[in-house]
Amino acid sequence: MLSASMSGYSITTMAETGRIVIAKPGLDGHDRGAKIVARALRDAGYEVIYTGLHQTPEQIAETAIQEDADAVGLSCHSGAHMTLFPRVVQLLRDRGADDVIVFGGGIIPKEDIPALQERGIEAIFTPGATTSAIVDWLRGRLAKKAS
Repeated sequence: MLSASMSGYSITTMAETGRIVIAKPGLDGHDRGAKIVARALRDAGYEVIYTGLHQTPEQIAETAIQEDADAVGLSCHSGAHMTLFPRVVQLLRDRGADDVIVFGGGIIPKEDIPALQERGIEAIFTPGATTSAIVDWLRGRLAKKAS
């Protein structure tokens, strides 16, 4: 929070943060982790749009564009991350939203992480990652984007 005093009156405003879409692509029905991350980001001051379960990559990209999102967080436990995550990135790029940061999490084998990063998913958070690590990474990445 930022405070300024003018003629004895105090004005308080929220520090500018960012808009983050949290999405569950595909048929995966496990959303507890995504909801925990969404809440942690909200508590850190971000505006969070949670899309809910069973979203197509097209729906996720459209939401990110319509909401003017700064970042998209994807969660997948179904094993379809190698198809779904890069598809979201490609759709964003095809629509001119190449400035949207994409990160992911879920049950993702270590050996898949480099290939996902090569395809535009900037960070992958696997089970055991703390919400503070996710918030800290996103805060740093958004600051880098802004500079």
